[in-house]
Amino acid sequence: MGSQTAALIARRVRELKVYCELVPPTISPQDIQHLNLKGVIVSGGPASVHDKRAPHIPDWILKSELPVLGICYGMQDIARCLGGSVARASKREFGPARVNHNKNTLFAGMPNPADVWMSHSDYVEKMPPEFVSIASTNSVQNAAITNNHKLFGIQFHPEVVHTPQGTDLLANFIFKICKCAQSWNPETIVNFAIRTVRSQVGDAHALCALSGGVDSAVAATLVHRAIDRQLSCVFVDNGLMRLGEKQHIQNTFQDMNIDFQVVDAQNKFLKNLTGVTDPEQKRIIVGKTFIEVFEKVAQKIGKVDFLVQGTTYPDVIESAGIGHTSKTIKSHHNVGGLPKKMKLELVEPLKYLFKDEVRKVGRELDLPDHIVNRQPYPGPGLAIRIIGKVTPQRIQTLQRADAIVLEEIKNAGLYNDLWQSFAVLTNTQTVGVQGDDRTYGYVVAIRAVTATDAMTADWARLPDAVLSNISRRIINEIPNINRVVYDITPKPPGTIEWE
Repeated sequence: MGSQTAALIARRVRELKVYCELVPPTISPQDIQHLNLKGVIVSGGPASVHDKRAPHIPDWILKSELPVLGICYGMQDIARCLGGSVARASKREFGPARVNHNKNTLFAGMPNPADVWMSHSDYVEKMPPEFVSIASTNSVQNAAITNNHKLFGIQFHPEVVHTPQGTDLLANFIFKICKCAQSWNPETIVNFAIRTVRSQVGDAHALCALSGGVDSAVAATLVHRAIDRQLSCVFVDNGLMRLGEKQHIQNTFQDMNIDFQVVDAQNKFLKNLTGVTDPEQKRIIVGKTFIEVFEKVAQKIGKVDFLVQGTTYPDVIESAGIGHTSKTIKSHHNVGGLPKKMKLELVEPLKYLFKDEVRKVGRELDLPDHIVNRQPYPGPGLAIRIIGKVTPQRIQTLQRADAIVLEEIKNAGLYNDLWQSFAVLTNTQTVGVQGDDRTYGYVVAIRAVTATDAMTADWARLPDAVLSNISRRIINEIPNINRVVYDITPKPPGTIEWE
């Protein structure tokens, strides 16, 4: 229903080893007939049920025999749909609360009262017929409701860490009420992906966009397991990679018995990016240029019908590619940046996996640790870590700064503790003093974050000594840089990448 934590709900379910998908409220029974559906969770959302354009639960879900758990807005919409009433609270409730609950399967094993996290402006004033209240707070009489069958609603958010036993509540719904089995594990994922790829590709030939990151490496290995020599892997040297990246990737994948080749397309990418400063345009240009290059490579190889990409679930969600009601934050080159008319059909074996699931699959496939544990790297590369125009000189400057960041992070033994750590070359210049001379150089920003899946992230509390070493080396070793700053913005409100 548009909640910024909807993906977090999906993560919590996956962590319980149960498969789920995040879908829009326009979903039809035909859209999910391939699933052995056991239940439905309806997320919170920014709308009020009284808004004219507010999303609503499909009638077919409420008329089915499926268990349904409505969270916050989801609870309010269940009440509205079934004859209850929802009122606007005199004061919005946001933050910690304590719920007193009745003995109900949904709250089994939870303390009473239980600490929860509230975030709402509306509340269920009158319950629908046959519903009863099973929990309350000092502010909300109907903090949780049920019809004593399979419909439940809760006003608080079990998916966030601020609800300590929230996962227990979700587990009660999933296992005790929906009767799900814990069958979602790396072995299951691998077997399912291999069957799916074989069914899609058949006897045709596929081309893999191999960047060297964990996503593309796992995708390539999965597809290679599925169709063997029908797969050709191509690394496109777009000139936007980290220092020494090309050689590192060649050394890694030439030892994996995979058909692998390198294509030098630096001039083409840089030409297409000339003068472009808008970050969305950069992403779109990089995506389109990748496809143009791959289609030419495909023509040289022979008849190729499929393009393999390491698209993951957060890519799809952030690009609003699944059609849900939240807004597009930014396009990803392997989702929103693809041309509408593309000659190659996409194969995306990781499309419904979160990053931690991708890493687990990589280990299941026996990929080396230096690939599985590699920090994520954006598809558009340094193009979106250079604020403003992308030029060969600015790329070289950022490559050197980024190499220093990674070297110092690794020297401090922090690499595997961080989700991402990198440098950003800003288009801001400041006055400085180096030696006895006045300088007017660029500012480099350092970004280091901790996260589980990149849907949310927090800035890393790097030791002062590490930050000092990074700053000193960048300023001393790289011309035209005279200032280093550290980004302490969490996500949200910021994104991990600057562009």
